[in-house]
Amino acid sequence: MAEADDEPFESFSNAELGAMAHLYRGEIYRSTIWRTRLDATTNWAVVSLGLALSITYADPAASSLPLLLVTFLIMVFLYLESRRYRYFNVWRARARWLEINFYAPLLRRQKHPEEGKWQDRLALDYERPEHHISFSRALGRRLRRNYLWIFSVQFLAYIGKNIIHPGHLESRAEFFSRLSIGAVPGEAVLSTVITAYVGVSGFTLFMYLQDKKRFRESPNPISMG
Repeated sequence: MAEADDEPFESFSNAELGAMAHLYRGEIYRSTIWRTRLDATTNWAVVSLGLALSITYADPAASSLPLLLVTFLIMVFLYLESRRYRYFNVWRARARWLEINFYAPLLRRQKHPEEGKWQDRLALDYERPEHHISFSRALGRRLRRNYLWIFSVQFLAYIGKNIIHPGHLESRAEFFSRLSIGAVPGEAVLSTVITAYVGVSGFTLFMYLQDKKRFRESPNPISMG
C-alpha cells in the first residue's frame, strides 16, 4: 500500500504529467470561451425583449404586436444558444473527466481503480470527436436555465398590456377585441399564445425529467448528460 501511495501515477512520465496539465488548461480555456458565447445570446434575447417592452408600453395607444413579433427573434437566439451549448458541453465534459479521473486521485495520492480505461475513453473522444448530448436535450437545458423565464416575462407582459391599455377594461369582449390582429379574432390569438407557452413549458419539464432519469440510471461524467 505504501509503495502505491508513493507512486500513484507510475504510468505517466514527468513529461506526460506536464502534457496532461497543459491539456487540462486548454480544455478549461475552451469551455470558458464557449460559456461566454452562451451568455452573449442570452443577453441579446433579453435586450430584444426589453426593446419590445419599451415600444409596447411607451404609449397607451401603442400596439402589443411587437411583443409577439419579438418571439421569432428570441427563438433564433435560443436555437443558436442550443447549438453552442452542445459544443460547450464537449469541452466541459473533457475537463470534468480529467478532474475526476486524474486530478482527484492525484490529490488523494491514490492510484485510479481503472487505470488505463479512462485514458482510452478520453483518447477515443479526441480521435472521434462528437457531441455528447442531442440538440433536443441542449434545447431543454437552455429553456430551463434562461429562456423559459424570458418567455414567461413576455407572456405576462403581453397579457398585462392588453388589460391596462389603452384604458380601463370594461368587458371580456373588449379584452378579446384588443387581442385581435387584423382579421384574426382575439380568441384565436390568445389560444395560440397560451398553447405555445404551455407547449414550451411542457417540453422543458419533459427534458428535465429525462435529465434526472439519465443521471439516476447512468451517472456518466464524460457525457455530462
